[in-house]
Amino acid sequence: MAYIDRRPGIRPRPTLGRRLDIAARSGFPACITILLMLLTKAPLGIAGQTTLLPAVALCSVWFWSLFRPESFPPPLVFVIGLLLDLLGYLPLGAGVFTLLCVHGVAMALRRGLALHGFLWIWLVFALIASAASLAIWLLVMLLDFRLLSPRPAVFMAVLSVAIYPALAVPFAAAHRSVANPEDA
Repeated sequence: MAYIDRRPGIRPRPTLGRRLDIAARSGFPACITILLMLLTKAPLGIAGQTTLLPAVALCSVWFWSLFRPESFPPPLVFVIGLLLDLLGYLPLGAGVFTLLCVHGVAMALRRGLALHGFLWIWLVFALIASAASLAIWLLVMLLDFRLLSPRPAVFMAVLSVAIYPALAVPFAAAHRSVANPEDA
């Protein structure tokens, strides 16, 4: 509702339709992230499909935290991380902690990355995805009390970096149109 009264001046109260439009546009990033996460759990028969879930969550949290942070607050990232833990059979807290850290880094780097283009953002995301997959791997080992092979963590980092452009292009188009509450 914060988008309604940004401009100075006297105007009539917004209609119910306009308020619903603003709410839908503000909720788009969360809805599309959760929908994509649920879609990765569908039986599609893709090799390495279990690794798609954290990769999609990582890409979505990074993109929307950079470009639409007011629609992607930390409590929402917490819920998405909890959903990641539950859907990905991770120990509770591993995905939550990692996604909140990614969100925090994105919020901290947001102003600096705004000056650069897509390749720079992708390069920084590659570093963040590598650190996040390492963090998930370490947290799963610590919380399960067993040693795990680092191959899934490396694969998750590579997959996250590889699918980021495929997700960023439609996200950017939505960011300029459907997910923009200021256009309501």
